[in-house]
Amino acid sequence: MNNLDLALIGNCTIGALVDERANITWACFPRFDGDPVFCSLLKDTDDYGFFAVELADCERTEQHYLENTAILITRMYDRHGGAIEVTDFTPRFGKFGRMFRPMMLIRRIKRLSGSPRLTLRLRPACDNGAGRPEVTWGSNHIRYVAPAFTLRLTTDASLTAILQETAFFLEDTITLLLGADETVHEAANEVGRHFLEETTQYWREWVRSLGIPYEWQEAVIRAAITLKLNAYDDTGAIVAAMTTSIPEAAGSGRNWDYRYCWLRDGYFVVNALNRLGATRTMESYLAYIINIAANSDGQPLQPVYGIDGRAELDEREITALTGYRGMGPVRIGNLAYRQVQHDVYGSAILAATHIFFDQRLTRRGDEVLFHRLELLGEQAIRCYDQPDAGLWELRGSARVHTFSAVMCWAACNRLALIAGRLGLAERALWWNEQAQIIHQTICQRAWCKQRGAFASTFEGDAMDASLLLLAEVGFLEAADPRFAATVEAVEKDLKHGDFIFRYVEKDDFGEPENAFLVCTFWYVNALAALGRRDEARALFEKLLSHRNRHGLLAEHIDPKTGEQWGNFVQTYSMVGMINAAIRLSIRWDLAF
Repeated sequence: MNNLDLALIGNCTIGALVDERANITWACFPRFDGDPVFCSLLKDTDDYGFFAVELADCERTEQHYLENTAILITRMYDRHGGAIEVTDFTPRFGKFGRMFRPMMLIRRIKRLSGSPRLTLRLRPACDNGAGRPEVTWGSNHIRYVAPAFTLRLTTDASLTAILQETAFFLEDTITLLLGADETVHEAANEVGRHFLEETTQYWREWVRSLGIPYEWQEAVIRAAITLKLNAYDDTGAIVAAMTTSIPEAAGSGRNWDYRYCWLRDGYFVVNALNRLGATRTMESYLAYIINIAANSDGQPLQPVYGIDGRAELDEREITALTGYRGMGPVRIGNLAYRQVQHDVYGSAILAATHIFFDQRLTRRGDEVLFHRLELLGEQAIRCYDQPDAGLWELRGSARVHTFSAVMCWAACNRLALIAGRLGLAERALWWNEQAQIIHQTICQRAWCKQRGAFASTFEGDAMDASLLLLAEVGFLEAADPRFAATVEAVEKDLKHGDFIFRYVEKDDFGEPENAFLVCTFWYVNALAALGRRDEARALFEKLLSHRNRHGLLAEHIDPKTGEQWGNFVQTYSMVGMINAAIRLSIRWDLAF
């Protein structure tokens, strides 16, 4: 049965998910939002859509990442003393003055002991799982010809054994290079060996450059690598997750395509990248956000865009794929791009603020960029007290959401700071005035006297987890008693066991069943801000214990069983882990 105890490999061009037996169950080509060539994660039949390495009479497996890399090692042992090691990775390293990151998966299978007997099953899909490519072959390669693209497998293994899926004894090491339909001019083994060495060195050098906390180093390093893997190098976009349509809860119908870039993630992602010192990835992501903001030319921003910056993400259901554990529907595209979500203006400007203040960045903010951002601020002024779908993207209702209004305040507040940085005193004064007006309105209309706390909507009394961020974004001081009261109200309404729900009200799909993981990380940060550090650290440790065997997190978690649900690997969850770890850790200068 499918589960999310999966490992992620990738190179910022493609990504793939690998299960405990070295089966590649999910990978899209030629990029994150492309055709799922390997899609068995969302199929209830084993006819095609996977790349399997089957060891006859397999008794047990072991699996781990090569330390401080995105390279996965799977060891498999049979009942007769035979053992193999499968090394899975996608190449990424510097070459000819640029980053070499081809659309390629590499599998190296090595005999460790005995006489292991293998069967290789390479069964790609095409057309979103509806069909299988045509197959042709040459002397050392197999071509998988689909209507939209062709993949080529170059290998030193027996082509007959692969084409006919016949078992064979592994004598030494075989290499499989699956990528673009291009001739490989060197021996497959030599290419695989060289690419493995270079990719190992790249990741270890990248990790060496990170700024990490003293505590929870392994967890933060894995989260940082995962965040990097979710970044699409060509444009700088960072996807919310690698997958589509893994339900938020069993049979819930809350199945969405997350292979796109949400602007609201920007503030939190940029903060995490900044704290890690991953400035190149941060700079590329900021450029993506700035380009979208500039291209809007003062028009309303969408909540989500394609990784290439495209605006239209039309949503449709794919009947060829039955869904995770048969729980459809499977959706391609995301209609959230049509929604009105006013928090996006604050998210974009909060992220862009770094460009004006971070002296490490190559491209710095100037007055021209500031005036472009002012157009977004003007949108925030116009809409802060107007109904929207909110950050939780409610499809069936629109209300004036407190968090959306707070982020509109943040847009004006940061524009005032930027103007001050640029020496534009009049603009700084004007934006401060607008921020004060919005702040006063929120305090009047979002404060619920009956609850003695801020509510999720104007004139409302319900809670939602975004209220935990009031101090994080600077709307309230952590010492403000209204913040402590609001955190207490969120605890009362939304905490189930160790986890915080995003909200508990019924929505288009009924009452939420599982907790949204990042909300609990927000709660950890709020506890720390309130001086409740012992509680925060204990809860953070519990959250870490719920990661899968590879240290990865999905979007949701069942508070009763601890099982992960929702799209995977979830950028928001991994960013929440990074930010919380950095905030809670003992400082390096106090550690020894």
